[in-house]
Amino acid sequence: MTTTIRKTQVDLAGLMRVLGEALYSTPFVAIRELVQNAHDSCVRRKLEARDEFAPAISVRVTDDSLSFIDNGAGLTVDEIHAYLATVGTGYTRALRDQGAGEGLIGYFGLGFLSAFAVSDRVEVWTCSYRTPDQAHRFVSRSGETYSVERAESRPIGTEVRLTLKPGLPELADADVVLAWLRRYCSLLIHPVDLNGGEPVNADSPPWRRTDLSPLRRRTLSLEFASRFEPTFAPMTTITVDVPDAQLSGLIWVQDGSTYSSSDNRNVGVFVRGMLISDEERDLLPRWAGFVGAVIESAALQPTASRESLKQDAQYDRVAEVLRQRLIDGLREIATNDAATWRRVLGRHNEALLGAALADEGLFDLMAEQLTVPTTEGDLTLPALLARGNRSVYLTQEERVGFESILMRALKQPIVLGRRFGAAPFCARYLQKRGGKLVSLGTDTGDRSVFRDAVIDEESRSTLESGFSAPDRKVQVCTFEPAHLPFALITDREAMLKRRIESDEADRRIGQAVLGLARQFTRTITADAPVRMYLNHANPVIRMLPALPEPRRQRALAMLQPLIAMMSDAVATDMERAMQMFCEALTAELETP
Repeated sequence: MTTTIRKTQVDLAGLMRVLGEALYSTPFVAIRELVQNAHDSCVRRKLEARDEFAPAISVRVTDDSLSFIDNGAGLTVDEIHAYLATVGTGYTRALRDQGAGEGLIGYFGLGFLSAFAVSDRVEVWTCSYRTPDQAHRFVSRSGETYSVERAESRPIGTEVRLTLKPGLPELADADVVLAWLRRYCSLLIHPVDLNGGEPVNADSPPWRRTDLSPLRRRTLSLEFASRFEPTFAPMTTITVDVPDAQLSGLIWVQDGSTYSSSDNRNVGVFVRGMLISDEERDLLPRWAGFVGAVIESAALQPTASRESLKQDAQYDRVAEVLRQRLIDGLREIATNDAATWRRVLGRHNEALLGAALADEGLFDLMAEQLTVPTTEGDLTLPALLARGNRSVYLTQEERVGFESILMRALKQPIVLGRRFGAAPFCARYLQKRGGKLVSLGTDTGDRSVFRDAVIDEESRSTLESGFSAPDRKVQVCTFEPAHLPFALITDREAMLKRRIESDEADRRIGQAVLGLARQFTRTITADAPVRMYLNHANPVIRMLPALPEPRRQRALAMLQPLIAMMSDAVATDMERAMQMFCEALTAELETP
């Protein structure tokens, strides 16, 4: 078979349908695309004609039509054929490829197709500055075919009129169109109005203005940020102005309480003054779930639909610049605005714990001021170190029982390590600043609190056998305060070993993960879920070995309910324990 080369055939009707109807996520994009074309036409006239004129763009709404009118460069008849009626080709793209496109927005030559997605007929009246005595009228119903004819004389510029499809009444609603114009066009440099009213972009964004006092800048920045913040009112703002990255705008902290799982990031991105996307949350670090931003950058590249950005090297660079600017801005607030900084910490302490762990710069900034949850409320690490003589006590238990009693007697708060970020934050802080982390329920931690008792082996054996049970390991030691007869601490490693090696784990955990976990738990020798430390400094414990057997058993029986109440690591028969207590107390009272 002879190889032949053929030209690819294009189904123009199908292509126009896909490009005009499926390229964009919402019909309102037509507003943006056609205003963008009008704006580029004004920029073109400034670049090429260099005549004196005041750029203006007006959008007109009637019951069944939507028009876009500009006094920009206009089109000659050849340009109508070459650019307006040719898919994928645009005059602005040609200028930008030549390096002369400063301020131009368009690039792909597809924006005009959005008109066909929302209209039954598109009409264009245009007069070029090159041929100011010639005007032309372009008409197309589907984009597949079109006609061009001479038109009556008109001023230089272009009018695009869309006869709207019946199913799109919102595009004929002036209030709806105005809202979208404000959304898309608020940063354009040339004025855009609706039906001759005040331009939607009459006020320059605060970061572009050099005539503002600090107080006025702060007020305008909060007002501007509130237009783009859908969740909470902005609490404070951080100006972004990084010329090297072609980046400017605002970051703000939201005035609403957040938690570790909160992710209210929202980032609006303008490219050359036109809103491309307000869903670029990945430009902010993952830990910044309490932050919003509006930025503009000519360096970021839109996709063909111009509703999102290419996530390329420049995107990553902008994300890194924003991360650093956010950290620097928080530092400035902490240094210069103590009242606002207290509000930031009060609203977002838990989220900032995770943020500090994710970012060294944030950790260095906030480590002294962030609080961790303890048995005595939220406390800073400096406060904990002062209370604990350079030691911080931590538990991983869901519900603190005897540990709380013990530490309260010692006047020591316990950090609740199961709460988000608390344990790793304490470990990081003590590693950097110095201090000791006492993790209750581990060998190392418990040895810091419970010291070996000096006691003869017979007394030790008597005490350990008297309090022994399958669910606990008994050790005789001494600790403060002396009035506590014993302490019960859950052995975290033993509990982990029991859970991982249970049948329930086989049903709930994937085999690959479970296999790795069991490799670790096989190295754990502890098997009792509770460690019971008998306090030999306590007079009751010290007297027990010398008591005669019947009396010692009655005393042990009276202590059993206290053991049951102090341990929640294993199931305890409280009713049976109380019954034993009553029997032992009755027997003791009946004994002469």
